[in-house]
Amino acid sequence: MAIGYPILAKEGTVHLIVATVLGVGATLWFGYGSIVVWIGVLLVFQFFRDPKRNITTEPGAIVSPASGKVVSISEQENPYQDNAKALKVSVFMNIFSVHSNLIPISGTIKRHWYYPGKFVNAALDKSSSENERNAICIETSAGFNVYSIQIAGLIARRILCYVKPGDTVQTGQRYGFIRFGSRVDLYMPLECRLAVKLGQWVSSGNNTIGYLPGY
Repeated sequence: MAIGYPILAKEGTVHLIVATVLGVGATLWFGYGSIVVWIGVLLVFQFFRDPKRNITTEPGAIVSPASGKVVSISEQENPYQDNAKALKVSVFMNIFSVHSNLIPISGTIKRHWYYPGKFVNAALDKSSSENERNAICIETSAGFNVYSIQIAGLIARRILCYVKPGDTVQTGQRYGFIRFGSRVDLYMPLECRLAVKLGQWVSSGNNTIGYLPGY
């Protein structure tokens, strides 16, 4: 199932307009010397790009909520579920990744948490508990809970989340954005069947992280 988005994420509209105006001004003043500014305009565009995704329709599939590298796969206590054992998968987004965040599986937003915190390197495991973060719990129609946690990084200073408790959401739905390098953690039922490996590069919505128990 293909889901289309604007070529540019809405969060980048003002940034691109400002960058473009600076580029035009630099061209008028410096001519060919403005090339450095136009490279900056291209970098702004690539950071805020929001390409089409091909979302799986497989039952029980949990898709990646972020684009980046799988930096951690482990069994851990889920701090958002009374420290119950869960399967945790972490995806690190660098500044060249697509930074829109997608709903990993259809269901209802059951709970939402926000914690202010530090801005250490999001590639480090300690960022899961120390950094600024925003977490949601999605309850599926089968009664399973899947948790998606947006985590700010070393230079990320803004986490955006557009869903709230009670909202019905669909797999691959755009629900948030993190600016300038960050991380997303997934907590899934311990019995989930994994579909990714450590070190694998994944694309938000296009890659399946795992499958709910029984699927």
